[in-house]
Amino acid sequence: MGYAERNVWSGLVASAVGVAVYVAIVAPQLSTTPVDDIAWQWPLLWSLVGAIAGAIVLSVLWGIAAGMRDPHERAQTDVRDVDIERMGSRVGYAFTAIGGVGALVLSMLEAHWFWIGNALFVGFFLSAFVGGVAQLIAYRRGL
Repeated sequence: MGYAERNVWSGLVASAVGVAVYVAIVAPQLSTTPVDDIAWQWPLLWSLVGAIAGAIVLSVLWGIAAGMRDPHERAQTDVRDVDIERMGSRVGYAFTAIGGVGALVLSMLEAHWFWIGNALFVGFFLSAFVGGVAQLIAYRRGL
């Protein structure tokens, strides 16, 4: 597994954990607390920051472990890696747009900020996750 593919895996794992933590904190409140009273902003922010930091830390630790296993491995990307990253970004952008349109529609309907913020959050997560999965498929099967 190359350097760029390891980074994709790190991002996928970290984003999945970040969303799982956020859902574990906020979802139980939906059944017992009115949406106006749910404290969702800070858990969402910390989930995003934690997922980004987790992806960086995981990538660095995984890179160190790979370097210890094979000291001659180079942390370089080639044209194929650039093409795969570009393709994954294009796939992910669709979900960013869907989340943005969903948030726009919710704001036109004057929905609560909770729903608008979560629509954007889901769009960002799906963008990162689906784009990452598309990249992994391209690494395994080719473009």
